[in-house]
Amino acid sequence: MSGPVAPTPSSVDASVVAFPGRKPLQVAFDRFELQKILNLYGRMVAAGFWRDYAMNFEKDAAHFSVFRRAAERPQARIEKRPSLRGKQGMWTLFGESGQILKRGHELSGVLSPLERKLLKIVD
Repeated sequence: MSGPVAPTPSSVDASVVAFPGRKPLQVAFDRFELQKILNLYGRMVAAGFWRDYAMNFEKDAAHFSVFRRAAERPQARIEKRPSLRGKQGMWTLFGESGQILKRGHELSGVLSPLERKLLKIVD
């Protein structure tokens, strides 16, 4: 007779809560999501589009906002809202005036309108 098997690191889901049965106090980006967002941010800074960013972690959503200048409204805002995971997708990209530019289940698909700004036509 064998006892309960401890999960291996590869079988643990990234969304596992440290204390089962207790809801997390805030939503946050995991390492891979933040790496993808900061990779895009670094390339946009190098291209001269962005200069500053801000992160906001709330009970039901996490936000990553990017600015051309810190005193202005954010040029873009990436939102992760896990409660929409089964509906329209937990990722949303908002424009400067708050309009929804893209919504989806995958972060890379939601970031694609921002990636297009980096493409240049070469003659």
